[in-house]
Formats: sequence, C-alpha cells, structure tokens
Amino acid sequence: MPNWTFRIKKTTAMKFYDCKTAPSPRRVRIFIAEKGLQIETIEVDLRSGEHLGDEFRAMNPDCTVPILELESGQTITEVTPICRYLEEMFPETPLLGRDAAERAQVSDWIAKVEQQGLGAIAELFRNRAKGFAGRAVTGPVSIEQIPELAERGMQRTGVFFDRLNKHFASNQYLAGDYYSFADISAFVAVDFAAWSKIEIGEEREALQRWYDLVRARPAIC
Repeated sequence: MPNWTFRIKKTTAMKFYDCKTAPSPRRVRIFIAEKGLQIETIEVDLRSGEHLGDEFRAMNPDCTVPILELESGQTITEVTPICRYLEEMFPETPLLGRDAAERAQVSDWIAKVEQQGLGAIAELFRNRAKGFAGRAVTGPVSIEQIPELAERGMQRTGVFFDRLNKHFASNQYLAGDYYSFADISAFVAVDFAAWSKIEIGEEREALQRWYDLVRARPAIC
C-alpha cells in the first residue's frame, strides 16, 4: 500500500458549493482533498430543488453544482475551470500535468472522459431514472426524458469501459504512470455508472485493477 501524506493548507475565504450525491462536484471534492486544501463547503439540496431557486440562480443561471466562489465574489461554475484555478493557486501536488506535454495529455483525457464517459452515463441515467422525469437535462428548463437515449447511453458506456480496459492493460494511469485529475474524473464516472447498474465486469480486469488502485487513495471521498 503506498504511503500517502497530505499537508493541509488554509485557503482564503473561498466557498465551495457542493452536493454529496452528485458526480460533478465529487470530482472537485476529490481534487480539493488531493491538494490538501480546506475550503468552506456549502451543501446544496438538489433533491428539494434548492438549485432552482432565485438565490442560487443569481450565482449560477445554469442551476448546477459545483460552484467555487472566490474571495472577490466572482464565481466559477464548471468543474475543470474550477480545478484549473485551484491548480494555479496551489501548484503543489500537480494534478493537471507537470510539463506542457503532460498537461496536454491530461487535458486530452479529461475531454474524453467527459464526452465519452460522463456524458454517456448522464444520458443513460437522466433519461431512465424516474426521479428525473421532466428533468432529463440539467439546467433551469424542464426537458422530457427520451427512453431511446437511455439505451444509447448504455451502449456508449460499455464502449467507454472497453476503451479504458484496453488502455489500462499497458498503463498504470490515464497519463501513463502519472496520477491526475483525469483519473479522478474517470473514477467518478465508473461509480456514476454503477447507479444505473453498469458494473466493470469480470472481463475488464485491467480496468478493475486501476479502479482498486485509485479507490485506495485517502483523498477518495
């Protein structure tokens, strides 16, 4: 078992708007933990529709979490830009790459995970789960579910898992031997897929090895 240690740093008066049951803010929450940061966290109750209220809309008209509110009052409302900001402010334990080539590689994989993984799983989950009837797409506008998209999302998720399995057959992490935010995002995607009863499966041994390696990290939350 690797020996990981974390140095806790005090931040400025930033605020992190979270929801422990949602995959998107979880990506940032793990990133913050890997950095050893302490940021005031405000839990947003998505189940009750708090994110659709006027007060929340004033911060983020897209009605989504996460949000990082800076000391100046400025808000950042997308996952990867939040992490890029924190990476620049707290460069120790770099998670977005250590040089130009690695940063490009990590960014490449983040895009793949978001488009081919998280996007596919969200398509499946939000178009099939009963709790998202009329809320198939995030945001302030109600959009009805399309069952056919759930089926397509399931197929796309399987393709994504197969791609990861092939990659991890010869790589420890997504960026070779370097653990990064891309791995955090892919780990959250795998857990998100389990909500729709899509498991890694015995046939994807390399993906399972990687998943177990990431899951053992103390920052996983």
